[in-house]
Amino acid sequence: MTTPAPAQRTVNLAITGASGAQYALRLLQCLVAAGCRVHVMVSRAAQVVIATETDLKLPGAPPAMQECLTEFSGAEPGQVLVFGREDWFAPPASGSGEKAPLVICPCSTGTLSALATGASNNLIERAGDVALKERRQLILVPREAPYSEVHLENMLRLTRMGAVVMPASPGFYHKPQSIQDLVDFVVARLLDHLDLPQDLMPRWGEARVDAKQPR
Repeated sequence: MTTPAPAQRTVNLAITGASGAQYALRLLQCLVAAGCRVHVMVSRAAQVVIATETDLKLPGAPPAMQECLTEFSGAEPGQVLVFGREDWFAPPASGSGEKAPLVICPCSTGTLSALATGASNNLIERAGDVALKERRQLILVPREAPYSEVHLENMLRLTRMGAVVMPASPGFYHKPQSIQDLVDFVVARLLDHLDLPQDLMPRWGEARVDAKQPR
């Protein structure tokens, strides 16, 4: 008997209009490299931010955007799927769809507000609402400074609902030498939370553990 190939893991990735498009694009590349199928949702504001902060210009139509992101990430055909803003038949739109984690990176404060109050006016907000009600893994990556009382209250409310709020705040103990190192720090933390292998940066204490191993 032949052993069936392991099922391809799916990760839902939503990109909203906060600054920090580099985090989302790097995460997409890493998810693809890890062999994941990635369901991508991109807000209109995110398209503007991506064009402003990077050299990538995303087309507006989902099929053309899917082709662009597939090429950008080096994905196999069908590995990256892009869903439109009102595609209510997309898998992330229903609790009956495939059970998969959702990462909103970067997460705008408007999206935080919508999720904290149960508003679902587009697919990204609906996907977040589904993740919360189905108790699925939901990671939110806000990139704002400073936070107002409203922002903090929304983050506290979402944390109590089960979401993980992971601000895009890179550390410096790994002695970054470039902006890419700072981006990779945050993306590595996201991959760790998704329980996916990563070699972007060593985990805290690994050097001490390695040094204590018998040789």
